Amino acid sequence: MPTVVRKKPGQSEDKLIADFRKKVLSDDVLLELKKREYYRKPSLVKQEKIKERRKTFRKRSY
Repeated sequence: MPTVVRKKPGQSEDKLIADFRKKVLSDDVLLELKKREYYRKPSLVKQEKIKERRKTFRKRSY
């Protein structure tokens, strides 16, 4: 879904650009772009998820 920011009456272009940046960061568009930049095999994705779960489990157990 595209990120849309509409200009409000009396709003400057600089403020509009700042609002757009905030919207892009809040929608995690850049993170998704970095994820999709290179193909990762499904087995590697699964391994990373397992590592992340182990890491969070260790943090909780202390």
